[in-house]
Amino acid sequence: MPTTNTFRHHADLVDRMAQTLGLDLDETIMEGRMQEQTRENAVLRCTGCADVGGCERWLADQPQSAEEAPGMCRNGTLFALLKAGKHL
Repeated sequence: MPTTNTFRHHADLVDRMAQTLGLDLDETIMEGRMQEQTRENAVLRCTGCADVGGCERWLADQPQSAEEAPGMCRNGTLFALLKAGKHL
């Protein structure tokens, strides 16, 4: 089980990735397009990432936005579905 600090760090990465992709996860939840449990699962998936440094570098290298998550992102499919307007 991830530590509290690890969980917070990955929660931040998930939110930063979503924002970079033009998604506001809080708004998505409030609109009923995604459940809070789905967000929590995304953070847990992120804690299993084998390339956290690569993710951080990718996020730092993005000018303001990106069309899709990098290939190493364990939540790439989730973000793609949300961008496509799917309800999760």
